[in-house]
Amino acid sequence: MDSRTTVERAQRLKQLHAEHKPLVLPTVWDVWSARTAAHAGFPALTIGSHPLADSRGADDHEGQTFEEVLAAVRPIIAAVDIPVSVDLEAGYGQQPADLIAGLIEVGGVGLNIEDTVHSDGGRVRSTKEHARYIAGLRAAADDAGIPIWVNGRTDLFLHADDATSVLDEAIERLRAMEQAGADSVYPVAIQDNDDLLAAVIGAVAIPVNSTAHPVKHDLEHFRRLGVGRLTYGPLLQLAMTEAMKDMLGPWAP
Repeated sequence: MDSRTTVERAQRLKQLHAEHKPLVLPTVWDVWSARTAAHAGFPALTIGSHPLADSRGADDHEGQTFEEVLAAVRPIIAAVDIPVSVDLEAGYGQQPADLIAGLIEVGGVGLNIEDTVHSDGGRVRSTKEHARYIAGLRAAADDAGIPIWVNGRTDLFLHADDATSVLDEAIERLRAMEQAGADSVYPVAIQDNDDLLAAVIGAVAIPVNSTAHPVKHDLEHFRRLGVGRLTYGPLLQLAMTEAMKDMLGPWAP
């Protein structure tokens, strides 16, 4: 993809975040799912690491190399004429500049970056370390002249036995990501807790991303809470898996 198109798509993704509250980015994993979502009328997409890995017979949690992920997402991005963001887990051990360069080379215009480093024993980056990594991504994108949308994710709620107990630490982390240049923040695993969602939404000035289930959740409910961005994670693929089982079940021997 030529640089002019990439810049235009990056600018469009930024514009869409301002126009839609929330912006729904269906999480896709191959050319078929990307084209299906685009034909359904969605103006932008995200490629999820979990469904992408499942579709390729690989493990999530950085079970693929960065080079393998780039090779997998290139044809997906090329198959649609709308902006595509890519879940790049914790960065696959890459320096921020190399991560941005690889993403741009395949035409991606947004990324999700998490603080659980699965390739390093599943440790969680400190608040300062994760903020530094995001600052590096922001600087690299600026240097490249492409406004890559950076969605900074934290897994603090996911790892906690009691999500409420880590709220203050999570807010500190979200604010640090915002100050480091993240365009949106993604505190996973609180999509069913309105109080926690409201607390983090009120703590930052940029869009908060929430996971959503395409069947079990309600878009208007998230809108009323003030969620700025919705993605499905692995839930769209899982919902389709269950539907496929139901359809095929009567035909099984």
